Amino acid sequence: MNVPIYQQALGSDFHRLQPELQEYFALAPGSGKYGVGEGTFDVVGCRQDWLRPLLRLTGGEEAFFPEYGENIPFRIENHAHQDPFGRSSLTARREIRFPERTRIFQDTTSVTRGNGAPQLVDYVGRYRRLVTDLNLTVTPEGRLRGVSEASRLFLGPLRIPLPAALDAKAYAEQWWDPADGSNGRHHIQVKVIQPQIGLVLVYAGSFDYRLRPYTGGSAAQSFLPRYAQPDRWENRV
Repeated sequence: MNVPIYQQALGSDFHRLQPELQEYFALAPGSGKYGVGEGTFDVVGCRQDWLRPLLRLTGGEEAFFPEYGENIPFRIENHAHQDPFGRSSLTARREIRFPERTRIFQDTTSVTRGNGAPQLVDYVGRYRRLVTDLNLTVTPEGRLRGVSEASRLFLGPLRIPLPAALDAKAYAEQWWDPADGSNGRHHIQVKVIQPQIGLVLVYAGSFDYRLRPYTGGSAAQSFLPRYAQPDRWENRV
C-alpha cells in the first residue's frame, strides 16, 4: 500500500491536520485519481516594480513570473505518481489567469531518505533546475506550515548550493475554513522572501477542491499525464 508523501514526512503528526487537509494530502500513486482545485487568489505575483524586468527574463522557467494582480482566478492540479527514478512524488501544476496572459507555475515534490528518515525535496519549474528541502509542521489548529530551505541550482553537471545571503525561502500555510461559503473552502498563503531583496513572490487565496478519475481509469503508479510532465527530470538532491 502506498503511503502519501506528506504522511511519510509528517509521521503521526499527519493525523493532527484538519480532516479536510488530510484528505487533500492523501493522494498517492496508483489511486487512479488526481486532484483539481479552482478558486481565486486575493493577491498573486511580484509587488516590487523594479524587480519585474528580471523576473520577466525567467518567465519561461514556469517558476517565477513578473505579473502582479488581485482577485485573479486560478486552477491547480495535483498528480501523485512515481517519478522516473522510482520515488513517490506529487506534481502540482497551477494555471494563474492574469488578464494579459495565463502563467504556469509547476513543481514536483518527491520523498527521499535522509539519515533514514523521510524527507521531502521540491523540484521547481519546467526544467526542475531549482531544488529545495521542505520542512513541515502542523499548528495547534491543524493547519499545515512549510518552509523551503537549503536551495540549490542544477545547471548541467553542476550542483550549485545557494549561500544564505542569496537564497530565497518560501513560507507556506494551508488550512480549511468551514465558515467560507456554504460548504467551506481551502485556503493557502505563500511568501517567497530573499534576505537582500525582501518579498519576491506572494500568493494568497481560497479554492474548492475535488478528485477526478483519470481518463481510461489508469492506475499505474508511474502514470502522469503528458501535459503535467516537466521538460526535464532531476534525480539529484
